[in-house]
Amino acid sequence: MIAIVVSRADAASERIGRQLLEIADWSAREDPDRPDAEGGGTYHRLDSETGRFELRTFEEWHLELDGVAEAFADPDLVVFASRHSGETGPLLTAHFTGNFGSAEFGGRDRELAAACPAAHKRLLERFREHAPEGYEVGMECTHHGPSAVGAPSLFAELGSDEEQWADDAGARAVARSILEIDVRPRTGRAVVAFGGGHYVPRPERIVRETPWAVGHVGADWCLEAMGAPDPAVIGQAFERSGAELAVVDGEYPTLESAIEELGYRVVSETWLREVGDRPLELVDRLESALGRVDDGLRFGDRSSNDEVEIARLPGELVEAARAVDADAVREAVETHALAFETAEGGTRVGDRAAFAAADEREALVSELASILEREYEVRREPEAITVHERRFDPEKAATLGVPEGPAFGRLASGEAVEVDGRTIEPEAVHTERVRTLPRSP
Repeated sequence: MIAIVVSRADAASERIGRQLLEIADWSAREDPDRPDAEGGGTYHRLDSETGRFELRTFEEWHLELDGVAEAFADPDLVVFASRHSGETGPLLTAHFTGNFGSAEFGGRDRELAAACPAAHKRLLERFREHAPEGYEVGMECTHHGPSAVGAPSLFAELGSDEEQWADDAGARAVARSILEIDVRPRTGRAVVAFGGGHYVPRPERIVRETPWAVGHVGADWCLEAMGAPDPAVIGQAFERSGAELAVVDGEYPTLESAIEELGYRVVSETWLREVGDRPLELVDRLESALGRVDDGLRFGDRSSNDEVEIARLPGELVEAARAVDADAVREAVETHALAFETAEGGTRVGDRAAFAAADEREALVSELASILEREYEVRREPEAITVHERRFDPEKAATLGVPEGPAFGRLASGEAVEVDGRTIEPEAVHTERVRTLPRSP
């Protein structure tokens, strides 16, 4: 069940609330046991395809509503329909709440609310779909109260000044997005983030472009408010986001040490992009066997939770095929390998790879041979790939009196040329070489 909190102290919140009631078939109910100012009296219930929703209205500002989940029937998620205030123009934004330092705007000192990264990711997706023309979509760092909501929660906001707070189209976009939030608020893979500005471009990019969700975000100013890394607060960021990993934007060696001492891991945006939705147990095994993603490990298209075979790639064969089509070689390795080492900043296939089965390695060798066949005569033998190379030899051409220039080009292309009344056949100026490329290193 998703609880929706509307505040009478916030005109934008009330406008979003009205839009919520207009766009769906809610049933009005009465709660005589709670004061009207605290969500009692008339409230509304909705059963939809995405879950059950309950909307209640409160007198206080959202920031002051610690414990607000008590007004609802055991919610899985609390959504605060709110305004966003700032010099950011028309904006739909979402964030989690709590305080890394002192509580200047609601909540408690050094306390973070329970987050819901997957629901937050879904909300931002819906914002991008429903945002009216002229509106941007963004996310913010963790800030202000409440910090003890009583259930996972997030703020869904319409901004950024009075013109937008009075905009029915913007309010309707927020309302529609709230009603399309996934009802599984703590599922999926999530990270926490530290560093960067208030509007957190890196975490927002991770949410938008990868399968990962982002929980609590401690921007630069949040870390400044915290002071020296506080293990208790840092631990809350992970625990209340359901995360084991962190992304750090900027140079924070002391913070990174504190994170690792708590048993969590700092990873890069590259790591998240490369890992994607692959099984994390498999990723751990592959990183242990072949090295870390940040050191050049890359993943193929195969997946396996069974035994993994680590093998050296047939280096001579790989390099010969690269000379024909480097992109095709990379694609072949990605097709057949679970993961593989790279060099030169991840652009060149390295020495070793992991395979889910021996026949995948053999299939890779076969595909490399097929790449060579585009330019050479190739014979596939049990132990090696034999390549017959036929190349234009400029020294032979010069010896036969062929002048450099167009005649060289025609001979290299397999055409005969006339020189001083003599016909020079291509075979006369080509050399042949047989290369034996082992199937195994």
